[in-house]
Order: sequence, then C-alpha cells, then structure tokens
Amino acid sequence: MRIIVHNAKCQGHARCWAQAPDIFKLDDNGYILPGDIQVAEGEQLLASQGARSCPERALEVDRTSAARFEPAAMQPRTGEA
Repeated sequence: MRIIVHNAKCQGHARCWAQAPDIFKLDDNGYILPGDIQVAEGEQLLASQGARSCPERALEVDRTSAARFEPAAMQPRTGEA
C-alpha cells in the first residue's frame, strides 16, 4: 500500500499526523513532507485513517499490487546477482 501525497492541496491541518505520527511526517510549519509514503504491513489501517482524515483530500490511498511494500521481494535471492 502506498499513500500518494498531493502537497499542493495540503493546508497544514495535521489531522493525518494526529492519526498516525509515525507514518505522516510534517515540516516545521505543519505541512506534509513531499514524496509518496510506502506503508508497511501492520500500519495500513492507521495510514488509511490518517489519509481519510484530511479535509483537503491531499492524501490518496493506492492499494494496487504494485504499491504494496514487500521489502523481502526486493532482495536478490541467493545465487542471483
């Protein structure tokens, strides 16, 4: 799962951060930091709640299979270079 961040829409309400401060990082003025967020398994519910709490819809949840965070799948297998 991935959270797509639309920085231009963020108005600094920080509701996402209030829901999940470990997932949503803000700058010193309370605006979400740029860059999409890869959500680890086990944090998906909190991430979804945080994204849905944004009144400006600055956060979009992407649940496509390509967006799933699977770090083990990214590691080369033994014998592969």
